[in-house]
Amino acid sequence: MLVSGRRRWLTALLQAQRWPFQPSRDMRLVQFRAPHLTGPHLGLESGNGGGVINLSAFDPTLPKTMIEFLGQGEAALSVAKRALAAQLPVLPRSEVTFLAPVTRPDKVVCVGMNYVDHCKEQNVPVPKEPIYFSKFASSIVGPYDEVVLPPESQEVDWEVELAVVVGKKGKHIKATDAMAHVAGFTVAHDVSARDWQMRRNGKQWLLGKTFDTFCPLGPALVTKDSVADPHNLKICCRVNGEVVQSSNTNQMVFKTEELIAWVSQFVTLFPGDVILTGTPPGVGVFRKPPVFLKKGDEVQCEIEGLGVIVNKVV
Repeated sequence: MLVSGRRRWLTALLQAQRWPFQPSRDMRLVQFRAPHLTGPHLGLESGNGGGVINLSAFDPTLPKTMIEFLGQGEAALSVAKRALAAQLPVLPRSEVTFLAPVTRPDKVVCVGMNYVDHCKEQNVPVPKEPIYFSKFASSIVGPYDEVVLPPESQEVDWEVELAVVVGKKGKHIKATDAMAHVAGFTVAHDVSARDWQMRRNGKQWLLGKTFDTFCPLGPALVTKDSVADPHNLKICCRVNGEVVQSSNTNQMVFKTEELIAWVSQFVTLFPGDVILTGTPPGVGVFRKPPVFLKKGDEVQCEIEGLGVIVNKVV
């Protein structure tokens, strides 16, 4: 791992320890690279901020990518559970490079205006129906990768979000059945070019949301059985160490079940699809005066129990 990446990881670990750090037996799936391994591999993070267990070393027949792994359903998960219980060797975190837990999904769908307190800061009504938009999968980068400021935008902003990862294919999914289609949760940074989102491109949000590097994810896909209540988690964002967003996922207008039921009326959900569930208040564009990211800034997005991602702005 590059020195800058290692520094960002150490910063993330120290910040994560503000919420109690305890190595656990929770299922925390990751994609990673290591100098002694060829290509990306699947692994298990040994607790929030811990090292990595190489799943291929336990069972070489397992897929090497998360989407293939999720596509195998409970069969693959049962192997990962056995690996977690097997007390396998742990690769030190400093010796691996974390990739996004999901890369090249079929789709990345996002929800706007989905926090009550975020609606209040804009002085707009709480939506009656979920407001969906999308990012292209090419915007996804890893949890400690750099966010690149595009020369086409002067108003790049931060947004911490809870991301849902789909684990089972479905269409017209009922809310009561929705969690059966969820693999787990991860931390997302919905980087946003406000000039392109709000004024350019006919005010369609897509281009402002989908520049390359505008969707850092990670560090792990924490399986749903390892998250007691995804709708009661502290969520925060820091820019250069200063807290700019601080809320709780209990402020979400539409919960995971409702979001899946709604969007699956229109599209088929596939294993690995990512759903960004909205951001709390504190984004830069609504500050007085507005504040935007600049070269050299460091953004930390953290969700209780899921981890922290750290992205340098370049």
